[in-house]
Amino acid sequence: MGLLRAGMGAVGGVLADSWRDYFYCDSLDADTLAAKGSKRTSSQGRSSNTHGEDNIISNGSVIAVNEGQFMIIVEQGAVVEACGEAGEFVFDSSTEPSLLFGEAGSLGERVRASFERVGARLSFGGDAGKDQRVYFFNAKEIVGNKYGTAAPVPFRVVDGNIGLDVDISVRCNGEYSYRIVDPLMFYKNVCGNVEGTYTRDKIDSQLKSELLTALQPAFARISAMGVRYSAVPAHTKELAQALNEELSDSWGQARGIEVAAFGVNSIVASPEDEALIKDLQKAAVMRDPTMAAANLAASQADAMRMAASNSAGAAVGFMGMGMANALGGGMNMQGLYGMGAGGGTAGGPREGMGAGGPVPGATSGAAPGAWTCSCGTQNTGRFCGNCGSPKPQSAGGPWTCSCGTQNTGRFCGNCGSPRP
Repeated sequence: MGLLRAGMGAVGGVLADSWRDYFYCDSLDADTLAAKGSKRTSSQGRSSNTHGEDNIISNGSVIAVNEGQFMIIVEQGAVVEACGEAGEFVFDSSTEPSLLFGEAGSLGERVRASFERVGARLSFGGDAGKDQRVYFFNAKEIVGNKYGTAAPVPFRVVDGNIGLDVDISVRCNGEYSYRIVDPLMFYKNVCGNVEGTYTRDKIDSQLKSELLTALQPAFARISAMGVRYSAVPAHTKELAQALNEELSDSWGQARGIEVAAFGVNSIVASPEDEALIKDLQKAAVMRDPTMAAANLAASQADAMRMAASNSAGAAVGFMGMGMANALGGGMNMQGLYGMGAGGGTAGGPREGMGAGGPVPGATSGAAPGAWTCSCGTQNTGRFCGNCGSPKPQSAGGPWTCSCGTQNTGRFCGNCGSPRP
């Protein structure tokens, strides 16, 4: 009885599977990465192809491949066909013969092949000892994957203009998208023989974790290009390329996935790191003597304003300025500007100064009426622009009063008028 049932099942199964099948896949939404194809049978009762095996694809079956999809045919667990072009794909190399498909004049051969399949199925109790499936993969860009750094990520700040090379910590967040570029690898190592659909929620958590791990070396790659952390949002294309290079083993070669786009909503450094960068940049700028002179001029102007408003009196304030200048080694704006113009070293001998220090009254090459202060600064006014010391009265020489008397002191010896 069992043998008879097996024989009837084998004959019926071969005849049912001799029809040409039509496989298709509904639109794959953004959450579906892979899905098993379905046979189309009419719901109006017009189709006679209703008793065939779901996992048997007869020779000559048609498979519809839509835009944004990739199709593979798996037979006995091995991929035997693949197609990534939209349109109609005819499977003409199936090991399951069809009485309705073949070369002209070969009906007898098709009948003979069908009876051979009856004998093979009889040995399996009437069932097909074979498994054939059609799988469709989503080849579109999978968007809307949010990320955010739970802990600060190291970022190397490199500025070749000032010789800056320092590591800071940044936090960033945004979205990224990925795409299946190798469906065969994705099938072998990720989804396998799924019965229905394979959705993104099964793998997104792992992908996000690996992406955040690769973010640190990717940041190092773009920082080596001289990109500042604040300018990263303008270099997302380079960042996506750097991420693909870092993830090539775990994503590309193992899963057939690559980063399609990487967006950065914001990237910020800690206040301490921002202050550190500004201080280092400011210190590096001071290597330029001209910039140092300009900064010194601004500082001295502020100091003079503060000295003039000193609560103990302006004289005390200017005296403090002179002491501070003496402790500073006599560095002044003129020397720094000279260095910037290639005129020597700010701390070395200058015009009007000897190796042992300033030469009082030396004004060689200076403007008429110029005089040299004890701090080494040349001036033309009544007070030193560097330390605030008054101009030495002896540097003026003899003078003639309005009464006609010649004098050398501060007052006229005849009429007592002060020196002009």
